[in-house]
Amino acid sequence: MHRLIDIDTEILLWINHHHAAWADNLMWVISGRLTWLPLYALLIGLLFWRFGWRRALVYVAAIVAVVGVSDWVSSGIIKHLVCRLRPTHEPLLCGQLHIVRGYVGGLYGFVSSHAANTMSVALLYTLLWTRQVVLPYRQSATCYLNVIVPIVLFLWVALNCYSRMYLGVHYPGDILGGLIVGAVTALLIYALVSFVLRKKTTTLAD
Repeated sequence: MHRLIDIDTEILLWINHHHAAWADNLMWVISGRLTWLPLYALLIGLLFWRFGWRRALVYVAAIVAVVGVSDWVSSGIIKHLVCRLRPTHEPLLCGQLHIVRGYVGGLYGFVSSHAANTMSVALLYTLLWTRQVVLPYRQSATCYLNVIVPIVLFLWVALNCYSRMYLGVHYPGDILGGLIVGAVTALLIYALVSFVLRKKTTTLAD
């Protein structure tokens, strides 16, 4: 266990120590929640464009729900149960971290809510996007998007996760834990959405 903690710390310090002024600014922007508002708007627009407003409204509600649940589980439950100090609050790492703009984050870091929330959105959106219910006149126009959309989403996840380690506010273990929470939450919400849609389809058929 101690060896795993040591490896976790060594990886964090390696990432955090490879810094530059331009990277500080870039990672600060990447880690900001408001930075990605245009991406969120685009993703929502694509849902309406591809699936029509009725199905898109269901999907948007599911995405809002998955963020709420993953954030609640990661920040509201796990962090306060595990109580693992962030690297920036760890006395043993005092003076060893490169701190950007004085940002140290909250007291506890396991699990990363950034990792949980971005993974939950990326995985759920990908699962919803690849469902076969598509407006007929959109099918041919969306073939290339079936590849591009998941790539963009998981690149977004990777950038967010890396930025949190670069800024020194999360260990790799925090990130991994967050990714797991996000993935599990996304799969559960997707299963719920699929059940509701199947039930609705069966009811209409009856």
